[in-house]
Amino acid sequence: MSRSEYTVDYELSDDDENVHNVWDNSLDPAVTVEPGEVVRFECRDALDGQVTQDSTADDLANASFDPVHPLTGPVAVEGAEPGDVLAVDLLDFEHKGWGFTGYMPGEMGLGLLPEDFEEAGLHIWDLGEETAEFVNGIEIPLDMFPGIIGVAPGESGEHDTLPPRATGGNMDVKHMTAGSTVYLPVEAEGGLFSTADCHAAQGDGEVCVTGVEAPMFVTARFDVRKDMNIEQPQFETDGPFTPTGQDERMYGTTGIDSDLMEATKKAVRHMIEHLHTERDLTRGEAYILCSAAVDLKISEVVDAPNWTVTAYLPESIFPDA
Repeated sequence: MSRSEYTVDYELSDDDENVHNVWDNSLDPAVTVEPGEVVRFECRDALDGQVTQDSTADDLANASFDPVHPLTGPVAVEGAEPGDVLAVDLLDFEHKGWGFTGYMPGEMGLGLLPEDFEEAGLHIWDLGEETAEFVNGIEIPLDMFPGIIGVAPGESGEHDTLPPRATGGNMDVKHMTAGSTVYLPVEAEGGLFSTADCHAAQGDGEVCVTGVEAPMFVTARFDVRKDMNIEQPQFETDGPFTPTGQDERMYGTTGIDSDLMEATKKAVRHMIEHLHTERDLTRGEAYILCSAAVDLKISEVVDAPNWTVTAYLPESIFPDA
């Protein structure tokens, strides 16, 4: 949607007065809007500036996670009451030219495969209009979305931003792109909407614990739906449903195990090995690429005692495609 098709009614900068690090329904709204009005949010990156364009893997390894996720907001919507649904039309995303993907030292236990990577790894991305540059001439397409999008829980007190919740939060759903509508169950007066943790791209799974993390602007329109009743977030989207947004040649690796998490780990390990041996990436680079551009799918959960998870790699991201 072009800017000519909507008018921004309010702008929330990433200044401290508009940023918070917990979900809490006692927070005063940064702004109160009417249904139908549009807000442009400026969002810091997930680590709140601890990683810069000049950072190294050691900088990432020493980053603090207490607190994490600077959320921009909250926005109260007039008329939103517990039991209602807040409809959020995602209109536009604008990155600031760079982003990062990395994994933490294995001892921290973060990501899908901490036991496989003892040391931290980091890639700083140069973000263009449509693609981001990796190593060896690899380019991945950009499809921006907010990793965190949600409203305040009804339960009083401060709530951690790391786990997703029934009211949304850190869901990391890569399909909540521009043109999507996200529906959030309201539990607190006004809804108290916030967003953060923007990603320029991500594979389904976000396996190394980061997507292409990037400071960004998010523009959204709000409405209150009193005719809906949902228990957890729902959404409408046009995708993209593959990393490149098209049906194309993929390379797939399977993970088969009696435990779905173990099957997932096997699928990703097999993909890392493929990228290492066939595409000349280090295993660390392959892990990062899996987090940014490889999609995980549950292929089968009915043939006990084993289940199948598949990792899909789009071959068009390579320069020889």
